[in-house]
Amino acid sequence: MFLACIVFWLIEKNRVAKGTSKVKQAEKEAEKIIEDAKKSANETLKAAEAEKKEKVILAKEEIQHEKTELDKEIKERRAEIQKQEKRILQKEETLEKKIENLEKKEVQLVEKAKSLEEQQVELDKFKEKQILELEKISQMSQEEAKKHLLEMLKESLTHESALMIKEHENKAKDEANKKAKEIITYAVQKCAADHTSETTVSVVPLPSDDMKGRIIGREGRNIKMLETLTGIDLIIDDTPEAVIISGFDPIRREVARIALENLVTDGRIHPARIEEMVEKAKEELENIIKEEGENASLETGVIGLHPDVIKLIGKLKYRTSYGQNVLNHSIEVSQLAGIMAEELGFDAKLAKRAGLLHDIGKSIDHEMEGTHVEIGVDILKKYKENDAVINAVQAHHGDVEPKTMEAVLVQAADAISASRPGARRETLEAYIKRLENLEKIADSFDGVEKSFAIQAGREIRIIVKPESVDDDKMVIMARDVAKRIEDEMDYPGQIKVNIVRETRAIEYAK
Repeated sequence: MFLACIVFWLIEKNRVAKGTSKVKQAEKEAEKIIEDAKKSANETLKAAEAEKKEKVILAKEEIQHEKTELDKEIKERRAEIQKQEKRILQKEETLEKKIENLEKKEVQLVEKAKSLEEQQVELDKFKEKQILELEKISQMSQEEAKKHLLEMLKESLTHESALMIKEHENKAKDEANKKAKEIITYAVQKCAADHTSETTVSVVPLPSDDMKGRIIGREGRNIKMLETLTGIDLIIDDTPEAVIISGFDPIRREVARIALENLVTDGRIHPARIEEMVEKAKEELENIIKEEGENASLETGVIGLHPDVIKLIGKLKYRTSYGQNVLNHSIEVSQLAGIMAEELGFDAKLAKRAGLLHDIGKSIDHEMEGTHVEIGVDILKKYKENDAVINAVQAHHGDVEPKTMEAVLVQAADAISASRPGARRETLEAYIKRLENLEKIADSFDGVEKSFAIQAGREIRIIVKPESVDDDKMVIMARDVAKRIEDEMDYPGQIKVNIVRETRAIEYAK
């Protein structure tokens, strides 16, 4: 037990000794750390102070730089202000000079006004003196002279008033003519239809020239069959990849074209197939004719027509008159008559109906005897058409007197549509000839340099040589040209003769 206590005491003593040693060591380390911390703090303070000094120096330099820039800007602004002050001073001097000049002019004007007043007084005195002398010479007082002048003026005014009355009467007639022309022009402009000259041939394109042999067939049996069934002529020549169908009957020609196109598309070309295709083409054409008639009825707004009449209208698509398509012509006449009737306050529906049906007889005039007017009247009577429409159809070529204003409008619309330049081949030739005659008449006068027929022959513009024709001669020449045109030419409406004379003075600055 004693031994154990000694061992325990020794161990305890050793542990205490070690603890004391560790405490001392820790105290030394703490002192060292404190010293290191003091050194680090001193160094940090020194660095902060150095950085502070550096920033202060930079701030001072920046302030100095900004001050320099500001001084420079102030100098520039002062210089600009000085320039502006100089300009203002110059303007003030200029204004002062102008004011001085105006004052001088004002003084001069005052002096002139005084001088004019003095002259006016002298003129008044002279006028009174002249009046007295005139009274002595004429042996009439001023009042008597006034009375005499008034009587003369009265006679002159009576003559002028008669002339004015006559002028107003002529003006009223001109206004009426002008109004009529405006209505017609408005109708024509609103109904601007294209015209194309119809031909008597059709061309069927082929996929290749080999097809021509198949169309002809062995010993020509295919082409003979097609010509026999349709009643037209097929022309197969050197034209590449095309066959020409010739015939004066447009319906037969159209049947042949449709049948041949279908045969070429099908590829099987033999007499039995040709007969079948021709029958199908006739049926197809019947449907096309019906559709064209219905379309024309819809386009013109004419309703309530008999189905047979609609078919006859559709047939007009394949009828021409002097190269003009009759269906297009009938539609145009219908629209023109309707527009003019609306403008004049008449029955537009009646005018449109009569206009569409006015050439209905042309659809079968090659099958029956008689004029297209007589045939058309018979057709309309057969289908119990309105008597006013029948009269318009009967009167559109002047065969009978028109009973209604709508019939007169149909006459006018028919004439307008047929006489359009280019609508009919014969009219086009006459139109070109009229222009040539106008220019020929104008060029025949002395002093004419060049003439131009313009506005579809409604105006002839003549340019004269200024050294040969003066202003007075221009008036006489215009009357002479107009008289020659009246005597030598036939034309609708009136022709304006417009003479132009120009004199130029040219010089060059060197």
